[in-house]
Amino acid sequence: MSLPAVGFLIPLGLINAYWFAPPLILVISLVYAASRHEAWPLIFRHATRLFLMITGILALVTIILLVINTQV
Repeated sequence: MSLPAVGFLIPLGLINAYWFAPPLILVISLVYAASRHEAWPLIFRHATRLFLMITGILALVTIILLVINTQV
């Protein structure tokens, strides 16, 4: 399968969707924290906790699904 020449751009279909998760989680965390606080230190602190919480939950769910998938 040959791809059309588009310079150095990578077609979005060839990129794994999981690479979009960290920037998306970061933006969601910052926007949510900014909607709750007005001072930048509080926003960054809240966004960091929210980013870690969302990432941890996603990692835990991924591990559970991988364990279930390997035992089937």
